[in-house]
Amino acid sequence: MAAAHPSVKDIWDWLAQVPDPEIPVVSVTDLGIVRDVAWDGDTLVVTVTPTYSGCPATTAINLDIEQALNDKGIESVRLERRLSPAWTTDWISTEARRKLNAYGIAPPIDGTAADGRLLKRIERLSSGSNLTVACPRCGSTRTEKISQFGSTPCKANYRCRDCLEPFDYFKCI
Repeated sequence: MAAAHPSVKDIWDWLAQVPDPEIPVVSVTDLGIVRDVAWDGDTLVVTVTPTYSGCPATTAINLDIEQALNDKGIESVRLERRLSPAWTTDWISTEARRKLNAYGIAPPIDGTAADGRLLKRIERLSSGSNLTVACPRCGSTRTEKISQFGSTPCKANYRCRDCLEPFDYFKCI
């Protein structure tokens, strides 16, 4: 008699413990990059959508997912990459946004991801206006963008004009 597979719920719980290699305070499920988990016979299929196609952490994430599942006794894992629909910061959980802020990274601002509000984003960007990003340390909205590129490609560098601390802002995609 074949051994029963772990439940999909248990697998999701295990994946919730796999940290993002660039931002270890959030998990791969917090970020919403794990899109599906299903059994195909004796093989566990995990579908992953990278934050963007050139993300340098994609290989590390896949290896970490596979290792975590192997450590739980799952011998046959197949990782599938799904590029459509493209990942968006709208997929980041509310809990992950809280964790990012507590960690010192300003989370993406709701409603600014590249979804159905594209015309609104284009209008805001073409008018020269900037996002009002709250400082994750003191909460001030008197902040300024220093660089479009922060410590990783998915973050921009900001500085608070009140507490004078620099911080990363998780860019909306």
